[in-house]
Amino acid sequence: MTPPHLVTRRLGAAALALLPLAFLAVFFLLPVAGMLVRGFAPDGHLDLAGAFEVLTRRRTLQVIAFTAGVSLLGTVLTVALGVPTAYVLYRLDVPGRHWLRALIVMPFAMPTVVVGVMFRSLLAPGGPLGFLGLDGTWMAVVLALVFFNLAVVVRTVGTFWASLDPRTEEAAAALGASPRRVFVTVTLPALAPAILSAGAVVLLFCATAFGLVLTLGGLRYSTVETEIYLLTTSFLDLQGAAVLAAVQFVAVIALLWVGDVLRRRVEAAPRSARGGARTLKVRRRHWAVLTATAAVTLFVAAPIATLIVRSLRVGGHWSWANYRALGRLADLTAVETTGWAALNMSWRIAVDATLLALVLGLCVAVLVTGHARTATGRVTRGVFDAAFMLPLGVSAVTVGFGFLITLDRPPLDLRSSPILIPIAQALVALPLVVRVLVPALRGIDDRQRQAAATLGASPWRVWRTVDLPALWRPLLAATGFALAVSLGEFGATSFLARPDQPTLPVVIYQLISRPGAVNAGAALAASVVLAVTTSVVMTIVERVRVGSLGTF
Repeated sequence: MTPPHLVTRRLGAAALALLPLAFLAVFFLLPVAGMLVRGFAPDGHLDLAGAFEVLTRRRTLQVIAFTAGVSLLGTVLTVALGVPTAYVLYRLDVPGRHWLRALIVMPFAMPTVVVGVMFRSLLAPGGPLGFLGLDGTWMAVVLALVFFNLAVVVRTVGTFWASLDPRTEEAAAALGASPRRVFVTVTLPALAPAILSAGAVVLLFCATAFGLVLTLGGLRYSTVETEIYLLTTSFLDLQGAAVLAAVQFVAVIALLWVGDVLRRRVEAAPRSARGGARTLKVRRRHWAVLTATAAVTLFVAAPIATLIVRSLRVGGHWSWANYRALGRLADLTAVETTGWAALNMSWRIAVDATLLALVLGLCVAVLVTGHARTATGRVTRGVFDAAFMLPLGVSAVTVGFGFLITLDRPPLDLRSSPILIPIAQALVALPLVVRVLVPALRGIDDRQRQAAATLGASPWRVWRTVDLPALWRPLLAATGFALAVSLGEFGATSFLARPDQPTLPVVIYQLISRPGAVNAGAALAASVVLAVTTSVVMTIVERVRVGSLGTF
Protein backbone atom coordinates (compact mmCIF):
# COMPACT_ATOMS: atom_id res chain seq x y z
CA MET A 1 0.00 0.00 0.00
CA THR A 2 1.33 3.42 -0.96
CA PRO A 3 2.09 5.60 2.08
CA PRO A 4 -0.27 8.58 2.50
CA HIS A 5 2.52 11.16 2.20
CA LEU A 6 3.55 9.75 -1.20
CA VAL A 7 -0.05 9.86 -2.39
CA THR A 8 -0.27 13.50 -1.30
CA ARG A 9 3.02 14.32 -3.06
CA ARG A 10 1.89 12.69 -6.30
CA LEU A 11 -1.45 14.48 -6.23
CA GLY A 12 0.34 17.77 -5.63
CA ALA A 13 2.70 17.14 -8.54
CA ALA A 14 -0.24 16.25 -10.80
CA ALA A 15 -2.08 19.44 -9.82
CA LEU A 16 1.08 21.51 -10.41
CA ALA A 17 1.55 19.96 -13.85
CA LEU A 18 -2.07 20.51 -14.90
CA LEU A 19 -1.82 24.28 -15.50
CA PRO A 20 1.29 24.32 -17.77
CA LEU A 21 0.16 21.18 -19.63
CA ALA A 22 -3.27 22.68 -20.31
CA PHE A 23 -1.65 25.92 -21.47
CA LEU A 24 0.72 24.03 -23.81
CA ALA A 25 -2.09 21.89 -25.22
CA VAL A 26 -4.53 24.75 -25.92
CA PHE A 27 -2.18 27.51 -27.01
CA PHE A 28 0.60 25.56 -28.70
CA LEU A 29 -0.34 22.04 -29.75
CA LEU A 30 -3.84 22.99 -30.94
CA PRO A 31 -2.76 25.96 -33.15
CA VAL A 32 0.23 24.11 -34.59
CA ALA A 33 -1.84 20.98 -35.24
CA GLY A 34 -4.54 23.13 -36.85
CA MET A 35 -1.98 24.77 -39.11
CA LEU A 36 -0.53 21.38 -40.13
CA VAL A 37 -3.95 19.85 -40.75
CA ARG A 38 -4.95 22.78 -42.97
CA GLY A 39 -1.77 22.24 -44.96
CA PHE A 40 -1.48 18.45 -45.16
CA ALA A 41 -5.21 17.72 -45.35
CA PRO A 42 -6.82 20.79 -46.95
CA ASP A 43 -9.99 18.88 -47.94
CA GLY A 44 -10.16 16.66 -44.87
CA HIS A 45 -8.04 13.95 -46.52
CA LEU A 46 -4.30 13.46 -46.22
CA ASP A 47 -2.60 14.92 -49.29
CA LEU A 48 0.98 13.60 -49.27
CA ALA A 49 1.30 14.19 -53.01
CA GLY A 50 0.63 17.89 -52.47
CA ALA A 51 3.18 17.98 -49.64
CA PHE A 52 5.77 16.30 -51.86
CA GLU A 53 5.03 18.82 -54.61
CA VAL A 54 5.72 21.65 -52.15
CA LEU A 55 9.02 20.06 -51.07
CA THR A 56 10.21 19.65 -54.64
CA ARG A 57 9.42 23.20 -55.74
CA ARG A 58 12.45 25.13 -56.90
CA ARG A 59 11.58 27.99 -54.55
CA THR A 60 11.28 25.63 -51.56
CA LEU A 61 14.63 24.01 -52.26
CA GLN A 62 16.23 27.45 -52.63
CA VAL A 63 14.75 28.60 -49.32
CA ILE A 64 15.92 25.49 -47.44
CA ALA A 65 19.38 25.72 -49.01
CA PHE A 66 19.65 29.43 -48.19
CA THR A 67 18.54 28.84 -44.59
CA ALA A 68 21.09 26.05 -44.11
CA GLY A 69 23.86 28.00 -45.86
CA VAL A 70 23.54 31.32 -44.02
CA SER A 71 22.95 29.54 -40.70
CA LEU A 72 26.07 27.38 -41.02
CA LEU A 73 28.23 30.24 -42.29
CA GLY A 74 26.92 32.58 -39.60
CA THR A 75 27.63 29.96 -36.92
CA VAL A 76 31.18 29.28 -38.12
CA LEU A 77 32.03 32.99 -38.27
CA THR A 78 30.44 33.64 -34.87
CA VAL A 79 32.43 30.86 -33.21
CA ALA A 80 35.65 31.89 -34.98
CA LEU A 81 35.29 35.48 -33.72
CA GLY A 82 33.73 34.64 -30.36
CA VAL A 83 36.36 32.23 -28.96
CA PRO A 84 39.35 34.62 -29.11
CA THR A 85 37.14 37.43 -27.82
CA ALA A 86 36.07 35.22 -24.90
CA TYR A 87 39.74 34.57 -24.10
CA VAL A 88 40.57 38.28 -24.01
CA LEU A 89 37.51 39.32 -22.00
CA TYR A 90 37.56 36.45 -19.48
CA ARG A 91 41.22 35.39 -19.19
CA LEU A 92 43.32 38.49 -19.82
CA ASP A 93 43.63 41.46 -17.48
CA VAL A 94 42.47 44.01 -20.05
CA PRO A 95 41.47 47.49 -18.82
CA GLY A 96 37.73 48.08 -19.15
CA ARG A 97 36.94 44.46 -19.97
CA HIS A 98 33.68 44.61 -17.98
CA TRP A 99 32.49 47.48 -20.22
CA LEU A 100 33.59 45.54 -23.29
CA ARG A 101 31.58 42.52 -22.10
CA ALA A 102 28.52 44.74 -21.75
CA LEU A 103 29.04 46.07 -25.30
CA ILE A 104 29.34 42.54 -26.74
CA VAL A 105 26.17 41.41 -24.93
CA MET A 106 24.15 44.44 -26.06
CA PRO A 107 23.24 43.17 -29.58
CA PHE A 108 21.73 39.98 -28.18
CA ALA A 109 19.34 42.08 -26.09
CA MET A 110 18.04 43.86 -29.18
CA PRO A 111 15.00 42.73 -31.17
CA THR A 112 15.95 41.20 -34.51
CA VAL A 113 13.93 43.79 -36.42
CA VAL A 114 16.08 46.51 -34.80
CA VAL A 115 19.26 44.66 -35.79
CA GLY A 116 17.94 44.58 -39.34
CA VAL A 117 17.37 48.35 -39.31
CA MET A 118 20.89 48.86 -37.93
CA PHE A 119 22.54 47.00 -40.79
CA ARG A 120 20.35 48.67 -43.38
CA SER A 121 21.54 52.03 -41.99
CA LEU A 122 25.16 50.89 -41.99
CA LEU A 123 25.23 49.29 -45.46
CA ALA A 124 22.76 51.49 -47.37
CA PRO A 125 24.18 53.65 -50.19
CA GLY A 126 24.19 56.69 -47.90
CA GLY A 127 25.60 54.77 -44.91
CA PRO A 128 29.22 54.61 -43.68
CA LEU A 129 29.84 51.27 -45.43
CA GLY A 130 27.59 51.84 -48.42
CA PHE A 131 30.64 51.83 -50.72
CA LEU A 132 31.01 48.07 -50.11
CA GLY A 133 27.84 47.37 -52.07
CA LEU A 134 26.55 44.85 -49.51
CA ASP A 135 23.10 46.39 -49.08
CA GLY A 136 20.43 43.89 -50.13
CA THR A 137 22.89 40.97 -50.42
CA TRP A 138 23.06 37.66 -48.56
CA MET A 139 26.31 38.79 -46.91
CA ALA A 140 24.39 41.54 -45.11
CA VAL A 141 22.19 38.83 -43.58
CA VAL A 142 25.23 36.77 -42.50
CA LEU A 143 26.97 39.78 -40.94
CA ALA A 144 23.83 40.70 -39.01
CA LEU A 145 23.50 37.11 -37.74
CA VAL A 146 27.10 37.19 -36.48
CA PHE A 147 26.50 40.57 -34.83
CA PHE A 148 23.39 39.30 -33.05
CA ASN A 149 24.82 35.97 -31.84
CA LEU A 150 28.36 36.88 -30.77
CA ALA A 151 27.24 37.29 -27.17
CA VAL A 152 26.13 33.64 -26.98
CA VAL A 153 29.62 32.33 -27.81
CA VAL A 154 31.52 34.93 -25.79
CA ARG A 155 29.41 34.46 -22.68
CA THR A 156 29.07 30.66 -22.84
CA VAL A 157 32.71 29.94 -23.67
CA GLY A 158 34.10 32.80 -21.57
CA THR A 159 32.36 31.90 -18.31
CA PHE A 160 33.26 28.23 -18.78
CA TRP A 161 36.88 29.11 -19.63
CA ALA A 162 37.20 31.29 -16.54
CA SER A 163 36.01 28.41 -14.31
CA LEU A 164 38.42 25.76 -15.63
CA ASP A 165 40.98 24.35 -13.23
CA PRO A 166 44.29 26.00 -14.26
CA ARG A 167 46.50 23.28 -12.76
CA THR A 168 46.42 21.07 -15.88
CA GLU A 169 47.63 23.97 -18.03
CA GLU A 170 50.28 24.84 -15.45
CA ALA A 171 51.48 21.24 -15.36
CA ALA A 172 51.78 21.07 -19.15
CA ALA A 173 53.70 24.36 -19.22
CA ALA A 174 56.01 23.14 -16.44
CA LEU A 175 56.86 20.08 -18.58
CA GLY A 176 58.05 22.37 -21.37
CA ALA A 177 54.98 22.70 -23.59
CA SER A 178 54.72 25.99 -25.49
CA PRO A 179 51.62 28.17 -24.99
CA ARG A 180 50.32 27.06 -28.40
CA ARG A 181 50.76 23.39 -27.52
CA VAL A 182 49.12 23.87 -24.10
CA PHE A 183 46.11 25.39 -25.82
CA VAL A 184 45.83 22.67 -28.48
CA THR A 185 46.42 19.67 -26.22
CA VAL A 186 44.91 20.77 -22.90
CA THR A 187 42.68 23.84 -23.13
CA LEU A 188 40.87 23.25 -26.42
CA PRO A 189 39.72 19.68 -25.54
CA ALA A 190 38.41 21.01 -22.22
CA LEU A 191 36.59 23.85 -23.99
CA ALA A 192 35.13 21.68 -26.75
CA PRO A 193 31.77 20.95 -25.02
CA ALA A 194 31.20 24.66 -24.33
CA ILE A 195 32.18 25.68 -27.88
CA LEU A 196 29.96 23.02 -29.46
CA SER A 197 27.07 23.86 -27.12
CA ALA A 198 27.32 27.56 -27.99
CA GLY A 199 27.57 26.66 -31.68
CA ALA A 200 24.38 24.60 -31.53
CA VAL A 201 22.50 27.50 -29.91
CA VAL A 202 23.87 29.98 -32.45
CA LEU A 203 22.83 27.68 -35.31
CA LEU A 204 19.32 27.57 -33.84
CA PHE A 205 19.12 31.35 -33.53
CA CYS A 206 20.50 31.85 -37.05
CA ALA A 207 17.84 29.56 -38.49
CA THR A 208 15.01 31.37 -36.66
CA ALA A 209 16.03 35.07 -36.90
CA PHE A 210 12.73 36.10 -38.42
CA GLY A 211 12.70 39.89 -38.11
CA LEU A 212 16.33 40.27 -39.10
CA VAL A 213 16.02 38.26 -42.34
CA LEU A 214 12.67 39.81 -43.25
CA THR A 215 14.14 43.29 -42.86
CA LEU A 216 17.39 42.64 -44.75
CA GLY A 217 16.44 39.87 -47.16
CA GLY A 218 12.99 40.97 -48.30
CA LEU A 219 11.55 38.75 -51.01
CA ARG A 220 14.88 37.94 -52.62
CA TYR A 221 16.59 36.19 -49.70
CA SER A 222 14.13 34.23 -47.61
CA THR A 223 14.70 31.68 -44.85
CA VAL A 224 12.20 28.97 -43.93
CA GLU A 225 10.63 31.19 -41.27
CA THR A 226 10.22 34.28 -43.45
CA GLU A 227 8.93 32.09 -46.28
CA ILE A 228 6.20 30.76 -43.96
CA TYR A 229 5.25 34.38 -43.26
CA LEU A 230 5.14 35.29 -46.95
CA LEU A 231 3.16 32.18 -47.92
CA THR A 232 0.51 32.85 -45.29
CA THR A 233 0.19 36.63 -45.58
CA SER A 234 0.84 37.27 -49.28
CA PHE A 235 -0.20 34.07 -51.06
CA LEU A 236 -2.53 32.31 -48.55
CA ASP A 237 -0.68 29.08 -49.41
CA LEU A 238 -1.39 27.19 -46.20
CA GLN A 239 -0.18 23.89 -47.60
CA GLY A 240 3.21 25.32 -48.53
CA ALA A 241 3.51 27.07 -45.15
CA ALA A 242 2.55 23.89 -43.27
CA VAL A 243 5.11 21.77 -45.10
CA LEU A 244 7.87 24.31 -44.38
CA ALA A 245 6.73 24.53 -40.75
CA ALA A 246 7.07 20.75 -40.46
CA VAL A 247 10.57 20.86 -41.98
CA GLN A 248 11.60 23.60 -39.58
CA PHE A 249 10.11 21.76 -36.61
CA VAL A 250 12.09 18.58 -37.32
CA ALA A 251 15.35 20.48 -37.89
CA VAL A 252 15.03 22.65 -34.78
CA ILE A 253 14.04 19.74 -32.54
CA ALA A 254 17.20 17.95 -33.69
CA LEU A 255 19.22 21.06 -32.83
CA LEU A 256 17.55 21.33 -29.42
CA TRP A 257 18.40 17.70 -28.69
CA VAL A 258 22.04 18.18 -29.69
CA GLY A 259 22.23 21.39 -27.68
CA ASP A 260 20.75 19.70 -24.62
CA VAL A 261 23.25 16.83 -24.80
CA LEU A 262 26.13 19.29 -25.09
CA ARG A 263 24.73 21.49 -22.32
CA ARG A 264 24.65 18.52 -19.97
CA ARG A 265 28.29 17.79 -20.79
CA VAL A 266 29.19 21.38 -19.98
CA GLU A 267 27.34 21.17 -16.65
CA ALA A 268 29.04 17.87 -15.84
CA ALA A 269 32.55 19.08 -16.74
CA PRO A 270 34.99 19.44 -13.80
CA ARG A 271 35.43 22.97 -12.53
CA SER A 272 38.12 24.50 -10.38
CA ALA A 273 37.65 24.08 -6.65
CA ARG A 274 39.52 27.33 -6.05
CA GLY A 275 37.39 29.65 -8.14
CA GLY A 276 38.87 29.18 -11.60
CA ALA A 277 41.94 30.50 -13.34
CA ARG A 278 43.26 33.95 -12.46
CA THR A 279 43.46 36.51 -15.20
CA LEU A 280 46.75 36.80 -17.06
CA LYS A 281 48.81 39.90 -17.70
CA VAL A 282 48.82 41.06 -21.31
CA ARG A 283 51.99 39.97 -23.10
CA ARG A 284 53.42 40.56 -26.55
CA ARG A 285 52.35 37.06 -27.60
CA HIS A 286 48.71 38.10 -27.14
CA TRP A 287 48.79 40.63 -29.99
CA ALA A 288 46.83 38.37 -32.38
CA VAL A 289 43.86 37.80 -30.05
CA LEU A 290 43.92 41.44 -28.95
CA THR A 291 43.77 42.55 -32.59
CA ALA A 292 40.90 40.16 -33.27
CA THR A 293 39.01 41.44 -30.21
CA ALA A 294 39.56 45.05 -31.26
CA ALA A 295 38.10 44.22 -34.69
CA VAL A 296 35.12 42.48 -33.05
CA THR A 297 34.55 45.50 -30.79
CA LEU A 298 34.54 47.81 -33.80
CA PHE A 299 32.24 45.44 -35.67
CA VAL A 300 29.74 45.53 -32.77
CA ALA A 301 30.00 49.26 -32.11
CA ALA A 302 29.70 50.42 -35.73
CA PRO A 303 26.03 49.46 -36.38
CA ILE A 304 24.96 50.77 -32.97
CA ALA A 305 26.73 54.11 -33.45
CA THR A 306 25.44 54.42 -37.02
CA LEU A 307 21.83 53.87 -35.92
CA ILE A 308 22.09 56.52 -33.19
CA VAL A 309 23.84 59.08 -35.40
CA ARG A 310 21.51 58.65 -38.39
CA SER A 311 18.46 58.94 -36.12
CA LEU A 312 19.76 62.38 -35.08
CA ARG A 313 20.57 63.62 -38.60
CA VAL A 314 17.88 65.24 -40.73
CA GLY A 315 18.74 67.01 -43.98
CA GLY A 316 22.44 67.00 -43.12
CA HIS A 317 21.89 68.71 -39.75
CA TRP A 318 21.64 67.51 -36.15
CA SER A 319 18.01 67.39 -35.11
CA TRP A 320 15.47 65.72 -32.81
CA ALA A 321 12.90 65.81 -35.61
CA ASN A 322 12.80 62.03 -36.05
CA TYR A 323 12.03 61.56 -32.37
CA ARG A 324 9.41 64.30 -32.42
CA ALA A 325 7.85 62.55 -35.40
CA LEU A 326 7.19 59.50 -33.19
CA GLY A 327 4.49 61.54 -31.48
CA ARG A 328 2.80 62.44 -34.80
CA LEU A 329 2.98 59.23 -36.82
CA ALA A 330 -0.74 59.25 -37.59
CA ASP A 331 -0.38 62.71 -39.16
CA LEU A 332 2.94 62.16 -40.96
CA THR A 333 2.72 58.50 -42.02
CA ALA A 334 0.19 55.75 -42.67
CA VAL A 335 0.71 54.26 -39.18
CA GLU A 336 -2.47 54.53 -37.09
CA THR A 337 -0.82 55.25 -33.75
CA THR A 338 2.14 57.10 -32.23
CA GLY A 339 5.52 55.62 -31.44
CA TRP A 340 5.08 56.34 -27.74
CA ALA A 341 1.66 54.68 -27.67
CA ALA A 342 3.19 51.64 -29.40
CA LEU A 343 5.98 51.54 -26.80
CA ASN A 344 3.40 51.73 -24.03
CA MET A 345 1.46 48.90 -25.67
CA SER A 346 4.66 46.85 -25.94
CA TRP A 347 5.32 47.34 -22.22
CA ARG A 348 1.79 46.42 -21.18
CA ILE A 349 1.80 43.26 -23.27
CA ALA A 350 5.34 42.34 -22.18
CA VAL A 351 4.48 42.64 -18.49
CA ASP A 352 1.43 40.39 -18.92
CA ALA A 353 3.44 37.88 -20.98
CA THR A 354 6.27 37.89 -18.42
CA LEU A 355 3.98 37.23 -15.47
CA LEU A 356 2.36 34.35 -17.34
CA ALA A 357 5.72 32.90 -18.41
CA LEU A 358 7.08 33.15 -14.86
CA VAL A 359 4.11 31.35 -13.29
CA LEU A 360 4.20 28.57 -15.87
CA GLY A 361 8.00 28.36 -15.91
CA LEU A 362 8.19 28.08 -12.13
CA CYS A 363 5.68 25.23 -12.16
CA VAL A 364 7.66 23.42 -14.85
CA ALA A 365 11.01 24.00 -13.13
CA VAL A 366 9.75 22.71 -9.76
CA LEU A 367 8.38 19.55 -11.37
CA VAL A 368 11.45 18.92 -13.54
CA THR A 369 13.88 19.25 -10.63
CA GLY A 370 11.84 17.15 -8.20
CA HIS A 371 13.44 13.99 -6.86
CA ALA A 372 12.52 10.94 -8.94
CA ARG A 373 12.82 7.62 -7.13
CA THR A 374 12.27 5.36 -10.15
CA ALA A 375 13.51 5.18 -13.73
CA THR A 376 9.95 5.81 -14.91
CA GLY A 377 9.81 8.98 -12.84
CA ARG A 378 13.09 10.24 -14.30
CA VAL A 379 11.92 9.54 -17.86
CA THR A 380 8.61 11.30 -17.16
CA ARG A 381 10.39 14.38 -15.87
CA GLY A 382 12.71 14.37 -18.88
CA VAL A 383 9.77 14.21 -21.29
CA PHE A 384 7.97 16.95 -19.36
CA ASP A 385 11.06 19.17 -19.58
CA ALA A 386 11.47 18.52 -23.32
CA ALA A 387 7.79 19.26 -24.00
CA PHE A 388 8.19 22.85 -22.85
CA MET A 389 11.18 23.35 -25.15
CA LEU A 390 8.93 22.61 -28.15
CA PRO A 391 7.92 26.27 -28.71
CA LEU A 392 11.54 26.93 -29.66
CA GLY A 393 11.14 24.39 -32.46
CA VAL A 394 8.18 26.02 -34.16
CA SER A 395 8.14 29.36 -35.92
CA ALA A 396 6.37 32.10 -33.98
CA VAL A 397 4.77 32.91 -37.32
CA THR A 398 3.24 29.41 -37.40
CA VAL A 399 1.92 29.84 -33.87
CA GLY A 400 0.49 33.29 -34.59
CA PHE A 401 -1.29 32.23 -37.76
CA GLY A 402 -2.40 29.01 -36.03
CA PHE A 403 -4.14 31.13 -33.40
CA LEU A 404 -6.19 32.84 -36.08
CA ILE A 405 -7.37 29.65 -37.80
CA THR A 406 -8.02 27.47 -34.74
CA LEU A 407 -9.14 29.78 -31.93
CA ASP A 408 -12.07 31.02 -33.99
CA ARG A 409 -15.10 29.25 -32.52
CA PRO A 410 -16.71 28.90 -29.07
CA PRO A 411 -15.65 28.20 -26.41
CA LEU A 412 -12.25 29.40 -27.67
CA ASP A 413 -13.22 32.21 -30.04
CA LEU A 414 -10.33 34.49 -29.10
CA ARG A 415 -9.43 36.06 -32.44
CA SER A 416 -10.45 39.54 -31.32
CA SER A 417 -9.33 39.08 -27.72
CA PRO A 418 -6.39 41.21 -26.49
CA ILE A 419 -5.04 38.27 -24.46
CA LEU A 420 -3.75 36.40 -27.53
CA ILE A 421 -0.62 38.54 -27.95
CA PRO A 422 0.57 38.11 -24.31
CA ILE A 423 -0.12 34.38 -24.62
CA ALA A 424 1.90 34.13 -27.84
CA GLN A 425 4.79 36.08 -26.32
CA ALA A 426 4.66 33.99 -23.14
CA LEU A 427 5.04 30.87 -25.31
CA VAL A 428 8.22 32.34 -26.81
CA ALA A 429 9.63 33.36 -23.40
CA LEU A 430 8.62 30.21 -21.48
CA PRO A 431 11.54 27.96 -22.60
CA LEU A 432 14.07 30.64 -21.61
CA VAL A 433 12.47 31.07 -18.19
CA VAL A 434 12.60 27.30 -17.61
CA ARG A 435 16.26 27.13 -18.69
CA VAL A 436 17.19 29.85 -16.18
CA LEU A 437 15.25 28.42 -13.22
CA VAL A 438 16.04 24.71 -13.63
CA PRO A 439 19.83 24.99 -12.97
CA ALA A 440 19.13 27.21 -9.95
CA LEU A 441 16.77 24.65 -8.41
CA ARG A 442 19.09 21.75 -9.23
CA GLY A 443 21.91 23.57 -7.47
CA ILE A 444 20.09 23.44 -4.12
CA ASP A 445 21.35 20.67 -1.85
CA ASP A 446 18.38 18.37 -1.22
CA ARG A 447 19.74 17.60 2.25
CA GLN A 448 18.75 21.10 3.32
CA ARG A 449 15.14 20.37 2.41
CA GLN A 450 15.28 17.02 4.21
CA ALA A 451 16.71 18.62 7.34
CA ALA A 452 13.99 21.29 7.38
CA ALA A 453 11.28 18.65 6.86
CA THR A 454 12.75 16.51 9.67
CA LEU A 455 12.50 19.50 12.01
CA GLY A 456 8.77 19.68 11.26
CA ALA A 457 8.58 22.29 8.49
CA SER A 458 5.65 21.94 6.09
CA PRO A 459 6.37 21.59 2.34
CA TRP A 460 5.39 25.25 1.83
CA ARG A 461 7.73 26.40 4.62
CA VAL A 462 10.54 24.23 3.25
CA TRP A 463 10.13 25.92 -0.12
CA ARG A 464 9.95 29.38 1.47
CA THR A 465 12.99 28.96 3.71
CA VAL A 466 15.27 26.78 1.54
CA ASP A 467 14.36 27.18 -2.12
CA LEU A 468 13.20 30.80 -2.31
CA PRO A 469 16.40 32.41 -0.90
CA ALA A 470 18.43 30.61 -3.59
CA LEU A 471 15.87 31.28 -6.30
CA TRP A 472 14.97 34.95 -6.04
CA ARG A 473 17.94 36.27 -8.06
CA PRO A 474 17.47 33.72 -10.87
CA LEU A 475 13.77 34.66 -10.81
CA LEU A 476 14.72 38.30 -11.38
CA ALA A 477 17.05 37.25 -14.21
CA ALA A 478 14.28 35.14 -15.77
CA THR A 479 11.95 38.14 -15.47
CA GLY A 480 14.44 40.28 -17.38
CA PHE A 481 14.88 37.69 -20.12
CA ALA A 482 11.12 37.31 -20.53
CA LEU A 483 10.60 41.08 -20.64
CA ALA A 484 13.34 41.60 -23.24
CA VAL A 485 12.06 38.76 -25.42
CA SER A 486 8.47 39.94 -25.21
CA LEU A 487 9.33 43.57 -25.94
CA GLY A 488 11.08 42.56 -29.15
CA GLU A 489 8.79 39.72 -30.30
CA PHE A 490 7.66 40.31 -33.87
CA GLY A 491 6.73 37.02 -35.57
CA ALA A 492 3.47 36.07 -33.84
CA THR A 493 2.64 39.67 -32.91
CA SER A 494 2.67 40.74 -36.58
CA PHE A 495 -0.36 38.48 -37.14
CA LEU A 496 -2.23 39.26 -33.95
CA ALA A 497 -1.74 43.01 -33.36
CA ARG A 498 -4.66 45.28 -34.27
CA PRO A 499 -3.84 48.08 -36.74
CA ASP A 500 -4.71 50.76 -34.19
CA GLN A 501 -2.85 49.03 -31.31
CA PRO A 502 0.45 47.69 -32.69
CA THR A 503 3.57 47.05 -30.66
CA LEU A 504 6.74 49.02 -31.36
CA PRO A 505 8.47 46.24 -33.40
CA VAL A 506 5.39 46.07 -35.64
CA VAL A 507 5.45 49.87 -36.07
CA ILE A 508 9.14 49.77 -37.01
CA TYR A 509 8.48 47.18 -39.71
CA GLN A 510 5.51 49.18 -41.01
CA LEU A 511 7.70 52.27 -41.29
CA ILE A 512 10.65 50.65 -43.06
CA SER A 513 8.27 48.89 -45.47
CA ARG A 514 7.06 52.23 -46.84
CA PRO A 515 9.05 54.74 -48.90
CA GLY A 516 9.77 58.27 -47.77
CA ALA A 517 12.30 60.11 -45.64
CA VAL A 518 9.80 60.65 -42.81
CA ASN A 519 9.07 56.92 -42.56
CA ALA A 520 12.79 56.07 -42.63
CA GLY A 521 13.68 58.67 -40.01
CA ALA A 522 10.87 57.65 -37.67
CA ALA A 523 11.92 53.98 -38.04
CA LEU A 524 15.47 54.89 -37.01
CA ALA A 525 14.25 56.81 -33.96
CA ALA A 526 11.83 54.04 -32.94
CA SER A 527 14.62 51.47 -33.31
CA VAL A 528 16.86 53.47 -30.98
CA VAL A 529 14.06 53.75 -28.41
CA LEU A 530 13.37 50.00 -28.52
CA ALA A 531 17.07 49.10 -28.46
CA VAL A 532 17.70 51.30 -25.42
CA THR A 533 14.66 49.82 -23.64
CA THR A 534 15.68 46.20 -24.13
CA SER A 535 19.35 46.95 -23.38
CA VAL A 536 18.44 48.55 -20.05
CA VAL A 537 16.39 45.47 -19.17
CA MET A 538 19.28 43.14 -20.03
CA THR A 539 21.74 45.32 -18.10
CA ILE A 540 19.62 44.82 -15.01
CA VAL A 541 19.66 41.06 -15.72
CA GLU A 542 23.46 41.19 -15.78
CA ARG A 543 23.46 42.86 -12.37
CA VAL A 544 21.24 40.24 -10.71
CA ARG A 545 22.50 37.15 -12.56
CA VAL A 546 24.16 34.49 -10.38
CA GLY A 547 27.36 32.95 -11.76
CA SER A 548 26.67 31.36 -15.13
CA LEU A 549 22.90 31.22 -14.60
CA GLY A 550 21.09 32.98 -17.38
CA THR A 551 23.61 32.04 -20.04
CA PHE A 552 22.77 29.65 -22.86
